[in-house]
Amino acid sequence: MPEASDFPLLKHINDPADLRELSPAELKTLSAELRQFLIRSVSNTGGHLAAGLGTVELTIALHYVYNTPDDRLVWDVGHQSYPHKILTGRRERMSELRIRGGLCGFPSRDESEYDAFGVGHSSTSISAALGMALAAARTGSQRHAIAVIGDGALTAGMAFEALNHAGDLDANLLVVLNDNDMSISPNVGGLSNHLARMLSGRLYSSMREGSKKVLGVMPSVWELARRAEEHMKGMVVPGTLFEELGFNYIGPIDGHDVDTLIKTLENLKQLKGPQFLHVVTTKGKGYPPAEDNPCAYHGVGRFDPDSGDLKQQPGSGPTYTKVFSDWLCDMAQADKRLIGITPAMREGSGLVDFSKQFPRRYFDVGIAEQHAVTLAAGMACDGLKPVVAIYSTFLQRAYDQLIHDVALQNLPVLFAIDRAGVVGPDGPTHAGSFDLSYLRAIPNMTIMAPADENECRQMLYTGFQLDGPAAVRYPRGKGPGAEIEPKMTALPIGKGEIVRKGQRIALLAFGAPLAEAQVAADQLGASVANMRFIKPLDENLLLELADSHDLLVTIEDNAIMGGAGSAVNECLMARQHRVAVLNLGLPDIFMEQGGREALLAEANLNSDGIIRAVENFIETHPLAKQSTVA
Repeated sequence: MPEASDFPLLKHINDPADLRELSPAELKTLSAELRQFLIRSVSNTGGHLAAGLGTVELTIALHYVYNTPDDRLVWDVGHQSYPHKILTGRRERMSELRIRGGLCGFPSRDESEYDAFGVGHSSTSISAALGMALAAARTGSQRHAIAVIGDGALTAGMAFEALNHAGDLDANLLVVLNDNDMSISPNVGGLSNHLARMLSGRLYSSMREGSKKVLGVMPSVWELARRAEEHMKGMVVPGTLFEELGFNYIGPIDGHDVDTLIKTLENLKQLKGPQFLHVVTTKGKGYPPAEDNPCAYHGVGRFDPDSGDLKQQPGSGPTYTKVFSDWLCDMAQADKRLIGITPAMREGSGLVDFSKQFPRRYFDVGIAEQHAVTLAAGMACDGLKPVVAIYSTFLQRAYDQLIHDVALQNLPVLFAIDRAGVVGPDGPTHAGSFDLSYLRAIPNMTIMAPADENECRQMLYTGFQLDGPAAVRYPRGKGPGAEIEPKMTALPIGKGEIVRKGQRIALLAFGAPLAEAQVAADQLGASVANMRFIKPLDENLLLELADSHDLLVTIEDNAIMGGAGSAVNECLMARQHRVAVLNLGLPDIFMEQGGREALLAEANLNSDGIIRAVENFIETHPLAKQSTVA
């Protein structure tokens, strides 16, 4: 990790109060040190890099001007929050980033008082900061509330819902738009920076309010003045939209000019009501590899900080994401009705090749999961076959659309659900712990979980052939290494298979845990079933196993509550079948970040854990003990 001696200013910054003791010239030096520290730190741990490099000066300016943590600083998503962590007493713990017991990769209220709001999913900052601003007004507090949101997160409807509400109130809220990619950004230079300082100053503000009072008795004159002001500002600033929403728009300003940032923020701090500051930054600023390829350095593994070369991850064979990517291109070639849809996760969900080969059939809707699902529903109504590629944790955000717009109308939309189960370093905000539970309750849904790479390909094909909604959910990373058959074959709906015959104990694996179940079965002498379908459940296979075994063990990388094991329990109860059942899955907690294998072991979802859980269950449950002990 970086040595403190290499950063003479930064090593003395233990909280923002230390930061506020520095001179403006020292802040520029601090910016350079903070940027280098961030590069060298993340090169050792992996994590989100490019966004944080772009917000170094903005982070320094916000903590310099505002009295955090009393003033509430809310970061959207949290990808850009590493500089914030470093400046708020967590510099020496950056080596523990995203590991078990270490620092969270996102702001977390449990981690620091400077993390005003826990985040991980995008577009929540304005709503949360508005709530804090209204709470301050109600309690008589003078504290400020600031939301920092990126242009990508501003594509979500929730952000505009909050802007619309805030503009209708008199709350003292500052929204900072960190714009590093939007087309609304004109050239940023001295004129724009000067204009921003002028428009945010007290003189302009008081004149503006005074003009309202004087001209208010002459509506036509006031309307003319208002329009003239808008048109004059509109020639150099793209603020009309935000002004119409009720905000006082300032900017755009250079997000890497710390002097301008501080002067503008100091002016805005004196103003009342909703304020909107447009800041233009460069993603990956100061690190050429990240500036040249900000996507590759958005969420990055360990890398060489000098060359920027990414360190290859061990293991061979394709990831489940790659299996999906290849299937999508093959299926699109075979069926021109196929449409690929993603909510801003082209790279993460494996749509890069598809977007290049079939650009007219590819739709990235931005961070708008609700829209993505209903868009797919509309396409399905008129004969297309949409495939929605989405992370499990983000599909949660479109649950109503999934029920009301897709399932209720029984439309043929295929959901390719990536990152199911535990996800490792990204922690609880990104874990796909609940999809089997929340999908299983929806009528008309067909839900599949592949045990290996080839089964994933065949299940995607199976779901695509159906005339109703279907979901294939698969984990992050690589599978067990099964050979993939190029030919696509539809699986019989609702049918599992016995892959090992044993005695007394039957392990019922749903999806990825099958490989570990087979290892455990060798020691337990157990039968193993690859259940494949969560809905419809293979009840005939289940009852056959219940009749011929004394203990059934369900195994899934999903929350135990309401998941595949619950489906087994419900079936057996309905048939009044008396057999001992042990449900293994993710516990009823939000599991923290850590290595994926370690998290699975903690949940007894590796072979050793399965064996240990079965043996403990037999010892403590009389029915199971009497039946399974020879």
